[in-house]
Amino acid sequence: QVQLVESGGGLVQAGGSLRLACAASGRTFSTYAMGWFRQAPGKEREFVATIRWSDGSTYYSDSVRGRFTISRDNAKNTVYLQMNSLKPEDAAVYYCNADRAGTRYWGQGTQVTVSS
Repeated sequence: QVQLVESGGGLVQAGGSLRLACAASGRTFSTYAMGWFRQAPGKEREFVATIRWSDGSTYYSDSVRGRFTISRDNAKNTVYLQMNSLKPEDAAVYYCNADRAGTRYWGQGTQVTVSS
């Protein structure tokens, strides 16, 4: 089992920045990748960004590429999402995920609110 705990959500004005963090614990060895999804009210959960644990390769959705940056701290088993130039449409619950041994684990989510 892998446990994921997110932090860093909150309220920010449009154009502002936030940094989310997700700390993994438990059976974290052999984790293939970690990343972030988000879900706005009335919408499906959508992919935001992911980072491959072995080599740090990153992938982003078109809607956040160039504004968001995903990074990792191997020693802390933590992944970060730096969000810049936030827009009202970025408001959502952000969920951390970890892919390990064919299983996807989820955190509890952290709320990001962007005021216009």
